[in-house]
Amino acid sequence: MFTTLIQTQILQGFNLFDTICFFGFTLFIIFYSLWEGRKEESSEDYFLAGRGLNWWLIGFSLIASNISTEHFVGMAGRGYELGLAIASYEWMAAITLVIVAYFLLPRFLKSGIYTIPEFLEYRYNKTARGLMAGLMMLAYIFVALATVLYSGALALNVLYGLDTLQGILIIAALSGIYTIWGGLKAVVWSDLFQGGALLLGGALVTYLGMDAIGGWEVFVSKASDKLHTVLPADHPEMPWVAVFVGGLWIPNLFYWGLNQFITQRTLAAQNLAEGQKGILFAASMKIIIPFIIVFPGIIASILYKDQIATGDGAYPVLIKNLLPQGLRGFMLAALLGAVMSTLASLVNSASTIFTIDIYKNYLSKNHQANHLVSVGRWSSLIIMIFGCIWAPMISKFENVFQYIQMFWGFISPGIVAVFVWGIFWKKVPARAAITGILLNIPVYGLLLYFLPEVAFLHHMAITFLLISAAIVAITLLSPNDKPYQLPELKAMDLQSNTLVKIWSIALVLVIIGLYVRFF
Repeated sequence: MFTTLIQTQILQGFNLFDTICFFGFTLFIIFYSLWEGRKEESSEDYFLAGRGLNWWLIGFSLIASNISTEHFVGMAGRGYELGLAIASYEWMAAITLVIVAYFLLPRFLKSGIYTIPEFLEYRYNKTARGLMAGLMMLAYIFVALATVLYSGALALNVLYGLDTLQGILIIAALSGIYTIWGGLKAVVWSDLFQGGALLLGGALVTYLGMDAIGGWEVFVSKASDKLHTVLPADHPEMPWVAVFVGGLWIPNLFYWGLNQFITQRTLAAQNLAEGQKGILFAASMKIIIPFIIVFPGIIASILYKDQIATGDGAYPVLIKNLLPQGLRGFMLAALLGAVMSTLASLVNSASTIFTIDIYKNYLSKNHQANHLVSVGRWSSLIIMIFGCIWAPMISKFENVFQYIQMFWGFISPGIVAVFVWGIFWKKVPARAAITGILLNIPVYGLLLYFLPEVAFLHHMAITFLLISAAIVAITLLSPNDKPYQLPELKAMDLQSNTLVKIWSIALVLVIIGLYVRFF
């Protein structure tokens, strides 16, 4: 349905200038990223960009890795159907990023870890690390990577009539070239351009949409029923209890603080202050995103409701009706670039986890830097192949956005519980952590099966609470009898600064103000 909508809507009037913009921007990204990643020789260079990233590059990379077609199609579609309440995924994520900057990043940078599972070995034991690494690898390939490949293939089907498999292979090849060759540095430089293009293109669509409606006041009067961020406690998707005090915090803390796919670029920061500023820069952009993604969905419900069959068609209709020739090609290139950016980040992160947490830890005693870089490149290729094989299966699911959110619930509550309790309670033993991670799958699965009418955010909250109860019980019965010792990266500057504190307070106040304004 989505493909047919775009074929009949966006491409009407898609001319030679659009095609030149589309290919020109895409090729520029690939070749520039290859150039930036040309000298990655050590494992620290390849997997963590030499620990030399500054704040603005970290911030753009976080956002570019995060936003993709499931935002501009799925989230805009939910804005069309549900309204501004869906913005809580972004605004509460901004507050979560502040928490990550203050409570998690200092611990991770101080220990000098390459991966998030690596932290679990220092805090608990090798088994806990291996268990998390294995589950994350499976989730990256069969949930995240496959959905990104499939959504990118839809875009190529729209533009050039390629079938799904051909599109998947082309997207994999385009993003794989610079990801496999240049590692994290190539990924973050591609993120900079692709993220910037998406934000600019999204802002332009919002501006033109508001202008077509007649301005802000007309928009507010016509969309008043959809400009509420707080929905009833029994709402099936976004109940206010889950948003403010419940289940939404679980995927947010996991995604932004414990997910290698996101945290890898913060682990590559020059120092703590640069990492924190990068996170806060990303949080600032998260505040803006609903205005350039959710608002257009609402605008489409006012202007073009008669042209839209489902919510997923809202953003394509806006591109077709509002953007002039040339800019359509640029916007579609930005959307495809978002797919490539997210895909590159996923492959690079999965490769890092495999190389550092699985291969280096279990499969080989050759820890020389050039050997690990070679393993990282080959594992990237193999991971991409597995993603391509599974990606066509995503077409069997009705809602890609909800598929991603729901299936992460099989992993995220347990991992969040294990990290939270492990960081703030020194007596939690390794067996409690292992039990918590393993309990997640059956507990969450049973909740989905027996309580399908309950919002999956509530399922996450209940799973987290039950796992926490198990961790507490095991700890009280058999507490850790010797203190754990985290390693220290002596070369890392762990000093924060005043700007970070002021910036954090300002972010929280702005978000509170937005919820008050759009209550």
